[in-house]
Amino acid sequence: MKVAKINQELDQARESGPLRDIIIPPCPELLVELQREVNQGDPDPGAIVQIAGSDVAMAASLIRIANSSLYARSQPVRTVTESVSMLGVGPTIAVLTGFLARSAIRINSPLIEHFWLSSTRRSLAMGYIARQLYDVNADVAQTCGLFCHVGIPVMLQGLRGYSGTLVEAMARQDRTFIQTENAAHKTDHAVVGAIVAKTWRLPPVISIAVRLHHDFSALRDEGIPKDVRNLVAIASIAEYLVGQHEGVQEQREWETHGHESLAYLQVSVAELETWVDALYPAFESVTVS
Repeated sequence: MKVAKINQELDQARESGPLRDIIIPPCPELLVELQREVNQGDPDPGAIVQIAGSDVAMAASLIRIANSSLYARSQPVRTVTESVSMLGVGPTIAVLTGFLARSAIRINSPLIEHFWLSSTRRSLAMGYIARQLYDVNADVAQTCGLFCHVGIPVMLQGLRGYSGTLVEAMARQDRTFIQTENAAHKTDHAVVGAIVAKTWRLPPVISIAVRLHHDFSALRDEGIPKDVRNLVAIASIAEYLVGQHEGVQEQREWETHGHESLAYLQVSVAELETWVDALYPAFESVTVS
């Protein structure tokens, strides 16, 4: 029932609420093809190779990632086929989804010039964390990491005055980021990001997790599916790890709720510190063309 209510909220916000006039970028056609293949249940690597190779820039991006320090190889890969074989179908799909999202949602603002760098690092961190846990789909977690904050550039492009709201939200100490967004626009980037994920027909667990990724009461709510709560907790930890790497001085949300995310996933502080070291080369290897 809780998930149904969230979906109803998203539909109302889009159809008759504060977001009825905002432009949600259409899902890229290549991503539609990718999802069609995934939804068959057993994606054909050959079909994934064909989709990845249909765009020169996307193919180059995939090969570059396959050759990054995140995947230690004695010999570099040179083709899309080799890249898909080395990465595996699931991680390849997550990489291609990220590329297509960046292509569809262009950002021309110094306010968030590093947006996709941080989003890619969050995505990698969520995939890595998921692989350290039981019963968590790492590919879904990695894709979720890309879309957690995708509402920010969409709002920046589509809502008058949002650039000023963004500056204010990053500076205020007396209320949260999304509280500032809601005060100015009667909506926030978690809602918008969830609508993007839903419009693009990503797995429903992703749109619900994006909607709730700043709502830590969800971790205590048995009415919310466990796979959604897992993603909310993983996103919180990933955000902290990315912030640490990027030198963010103050992470108020982590200071307030980080212990809840760790406790929910039964992760110790010692484990968290090992993840900082393990993810460092992956974070350093991130480039966005």
